[in-house]
Amino acid sequence: MLGRPGERHKRQETWSEANPEGRWRRYSREEIVKRDKTSLDIFWLRDQSQGDLENLPEPDDIAADIIENLESGLESFRSVLSTLQA
Repeated sequence: MLGRPGERHKRQETWSEANPEGRWRRYSREEIVKRDKTSLDIFWLRDQSQGDLENLPEPDDIAADIIENLESGLESFRSVLSTLQA
């Protein structure tokens, strides 16, 4: 019911000081305008799967890890193929 775009007006705010993880939050125009570099791209929930975004490894370190993981996976598949062909 609340996932229907035409029924957005029926949504109840679930965010509060007591429930800071609440999915739906209402912002006043004043709150939006007060934001530095006012933008309608607003979020208050952190994506926990992304971890600490301020301390990410360097891109070349990430790329090296990806290559290492892919090579390890390929070696495992080669081993499986070798076993199947034996």
